[in-house]
Amino acid sequence: MNLIARLLVIMALALPFDVEAQESGADDKGPAVLVADRVFITSDRVLVAEGNVEAFQGDIRLRADKITFDRTEGKLTVQGPIRIDQGGSMVVLADFAELDEGLQNGLLTGARMVLDQQLQLASLQMARVNGRYTQLYKTAVTSCHVCGDGRPPLWQIRARTITHDQEERQLYFEDAQFLILGTPVMYFPGMRLPDPTLERASGFLIPKIRSTSNLGTGVKVPYFFRLGDHADLTLAPYISSATRTLEYRYRQAFRNGRMSFEGAHTRDNLQPDDTRGYVFGAAQFDLPRGFRLDFALQLASDNSYLVDYGLPDLDRLRSEIAISRYRQDSAFRTRLLDFESLRDADDESLLPTVVVEATYERRFFPRLVGGELRAGLMLHTHQRSSDLDVLGRDVRRATADLSWQRHWLMDNGLRTDWEIGISADAFRIRQDSTAPAQTTRITPRSALTFSYPMTMTTGGGTVHYVEPIVQLGWTHVSGAVPPNDESTFVELDQGNLLSLSRFPAPDRRESGRTLAYGLNWAAYAANGWQASATVGRVKRANAEPDFTRTSGMSGTTSDVLVAGQLRYSDKLSLTARTLLDNAFSLSKAEVRGDWTSPKAQLAGSYLWLGPDAAEGRPQALSEVWFNGGYQVATGWTANASLRYDISDQRATRAGLGFVYRNECVTVDLGLNRRYTSSTSIEPSTDIGFTISLSGFSVDAEPNKYRRSCS
Repeated sequence: MNLIARLLVIMALALPFDVEAQESGADDKGPAVLVADRVFITSDRVLVAEGNVEAFQGDIRLRADKITFDRTEGKLTVQGPIRIDQGGSMVVLADFAELDEGLQNGLLTGARMVLDQQLQLASLQMARVNGRYTQLYKTAVTSCHVCGDGRPPLWQIRARTITHDQEERQLYFEDAQFLILGTPVMYFPGMRLPDPTLERASGFLIPKIRSTSNLGTGVKVPYFFRLGDHADLTLAPYISSATRTLEYRYRQAFRNGRMSFEGAHTRDNLQPDDTRGYVFGAAQFDLPRGFRLDFALQLASDNSYLVDYGLPDLDRLRSEIAISRYRQDSAFRTRLLDFESLRDADDESLLPTVVVEATYERRFFPRLVGGELRAGLMLHTHQRSSDLDVLGRDVRRATADLSWQRHWLMDNGLRTDWEIGISADAFRIRQDSTAPAQTTRITPRSALTFSYPMTMTTGGGTVHYVEPIVQLGWTHVSGAVPPNDESTFVELDQGNLLSLSRFPAPDRRESGRTLAYGLNWAAYAANGWQASATVGRVKRANAEPDFTRTSGMSGTTSDVLVAGQLRYSDKLSLTARTLLDNAFSLSKAEVRGDWTSPKAQLAGSYLWLGPDAAEGRPQALSEVWFNGGYQVATGWTANASLRYDISDQRATRAGLGFVYRNECVTVDLGLNRRYTSSTSIEPSTDIGFTISLSGFSVDAEPNKYRRSCS
């Protein structure tokens, strides 16, 4: 039939179906349309369509070899092979069907249904009811590849009856058996599972078997509670021979923010007389007038709980509540922080565990002198719980800062930056007889920076960027020297090479004339390679006694900062940084990198820190860490990790894992060993094992390995 004839058939068939739908008050799904190679009407007013038959209504599309429509009874008889697609989320295949004219109700034989291109349900008979329910009888369900030679799939669920609620997106099973390679291993008189298109539904999640040397072998079975469209709760009982633990997680989204809390309540044999647990939480809320509230909570019952239960291995817990607002010309933030140490060697009463800060900064652009004017104010206080003299010192600080900066670009490409400013600090000190109770300090400063950026393009298309930089700086600190609580660790790096004070906090400031010089270089190749490097050094008129030996800033001449990075597309990244003294010996060195290929991934780092008693490091520290994975065979991936203390010549952590993944199952087996120990933490071995069945999850991966029938 040519195109004009097909269009005439569509118009002729669409009109009566549309009128009848309006008269019957049916759902507004649009007219039903029928297209075929040959269409005719019998003498008893029965419409017959043969050859490449297609019928449409709304998001439903039906394909068949032959369709017979009895207008009087409103019945479609369809002869296969039949294919019904609905919105891309459901596909039905059958040999024979009787449906109503809206394709919403009917009976199909030899039917198979595929949900979200993941889960297939094969049955002897299928019934469609009200366009919402699909009832399947004597059904086999699997997401595995099914071979035509009769071999059973890796796993399947057989049930007497399965009802698919298309509106609620749920599958209801009656008299169900779970089979592995055709062998029944479990029976369920009734159960409910979500179909693959449902993102959130109450029910059991994937269980996990965990075995540790401290807790024995146990199982964790999480249950997900859907508390509406914007909230949910997950409870996960974890039971072994040595522990009874209930883990939980609560999440809720609001119009102006979100929050999430997770934790656990434990009674175990490790500390049989104590109730153990932890709580982690985070929240963000948008407040009126552009303000934002941030909240973070970290609590643990004891120093070893997180390590015992395989949680993030933190040595300090940090809780915080903050209010902030950031605009183009102003920034404001105030926050309250509480720290809790999990290190056995720490005396928490002697640590500044409570910190309060408030900062405000404003930018102005004066027309008279040009440039940018910045004004800032910071309030800071930290407290120790101890009442001991000196060791229990509490400090309050107020800092005001005013600066002006401007840059000029010469015709020859030379860029000049000039900054002048002044800072005022006021300190109030308690419980320290060696320091004045109140002291103030004034620090004027000025810096003139010259840079000459240059570019060059080679014949191969590589673009080179070179920028020599020189800075002349001056600062002068007037006033008493307060105790050093905030700037105990200092390090020269790319971020503070041109800073007039390289201390991390205002309780310490550099004083005197300085000369900083360096060179930036970068290259961008046309084939995706990128490379960059920075070399710099600082000379000062006066040595700063608060700079430690390995900070790179001790003496009047700093160490040479050398840093670089090499990148190739998304496949390779290598970053290195080191500090070299006059004898070209290292005080600190760090190398980080990651490499990715179609079959392998590798990431690692190397760190070397020289001995420095002022930083609590009497001996050199050297450590290497790596984490990688390799596809050893089709569907199989091996993972390994290692953290090795080179200075002590022993491993601190090691792990090995294997993952098998195909179109219908994921098996994950992991082994981790922690070698470190302390008074509260023992070395332990952790074995984890999980099996997850694909087909009931919206997170299905389309590129999973699919097994072959050969």
